[in-house]
Amino acid sequence: MKNDALSLRLAVTAAIACLSLAACTGTRTGRLPMATSFGFDRDLAPVQVWTLENANARVRVSDHGATLVSFETKDRDGNMADIVLGFDSVTGYQSKDNQYFGCTTGRIANRIEGATFVVDGVRYDLDANDGRNQLHGGGTRSLDKVLWSLVGRGDDSAGPWVEFGYKSRDGEEGYPGNVDFLVRYRLRPDGALEIRSRAATDRLTPIALTNHAYWNLDGAGSGTILGHRLRIPASEYTPTDDELIPSGDIAPVAGTPLDFRVETKIGARIAELESTPARGYDHNYVIAGGGKTLIEVARLYSPASGRELVVESDQKGLQFYSGNWLHDQLGKDGRHYVKNGALCLEPQAFPNSVNEPNFDSILVHPDEEYTQTIVYRVGVRR
Repeated sequence: MKNDALSLRLAVTAAIACLSLAACTGTRTGRLPMATSFGFDRDLAPVQVWTLENANARVRVSDHGATLVSFETKDRDGNMADIVLGFDSVTGYQSKDNQYFGCTTGRIANRIEGATFVVDGVRYDLDANDGRNQLHGGGTRSLDKVLWSLVGRGDDSAGPWVEFGYKSRDGEEGYPGNVDFLVRYRLRPDGALEIRSRAATDRLTPIALTNHAYWNLDGAGSGTILGHRLRIPASEYTPTDDELIPSGDIAPVAGTPLDFRVETKIGARIAELESTPARGYDHNYVIAGGGKTLIEVARLYSPASGRELVVESDQKGLQFYSGNWLHDQLGKDGRHYVKNGALCLEPQAFPNSVNEPNFDSILVHPDEEYTQTIVYRVGVRR
């Protein structure tokens, strides 16, 4: 894997050095995804949004945070709607109303207890942004808050794609090592969206990414997802404390509101969790057979629109979050995002794995390449 990791570092280095779009266009067969202005970031750098489309779907992604901005697809009657939360420009993503909408999260997704960890006997103190803990990679320079570079774009037999790269410097948000990240979004001919993430480091360091899309299959801003029906093929989950840090134990979902092994209405049992620290669903599921190959990790269905979302992943964990902290913020097209107005299905390594000996290691060596693949398949159930 050493040559692959080196090639990845070189690819991102070249992308960062690109001074013109023409130098970074990549594959040129077919119709290339096109970019439009998405505003300017806090450093007054131009931010863009790229459109991938075919007969089945239309997707927009931004170089700010390597973010999924929109996902338009048809319902059972053939009507198009955008089914992920987001904002009309980068200004919204830089505001307090942004709750990681559609972004690439990292260097480590989810929570790190005490915002600290030890690698090879050295303690690293991170930026704490969730009480005393760190959430989704930190505060000002986490992957969702920085401007990525365009590495390539294309449209081939597997569908249109864009790829973003970012070089995270040693010490950024407290993490060790210079790490080169690549995230490729591809819209497949059947309308499925594939997100492939890669990373290479020059020092031993923990890496664990995810995508943080918020889904409402009736359309973003159309009300709550409590009537959606969900299936998660997991018989176990990782219990947490009052700060939502895993205890290190693995517990059965049987007999709890967390049991979605059979398709169940999300609102059926959520009230049982309202008085917990999570205020609803915000739990990591242990996916049976996960972590080896790409498998189905969740299936979501809306009886109202007929849309069905199938999530596939190669990760061992899946965070199901029911939008408990949405607070009626104003999103795209003047729509409001109410509490439980969308949900997240985040394929991931187990939270706090870097500090928990009972969980699989997320350390990446300099001669290794980190990879992760997520596929979102959206169709219609008749």
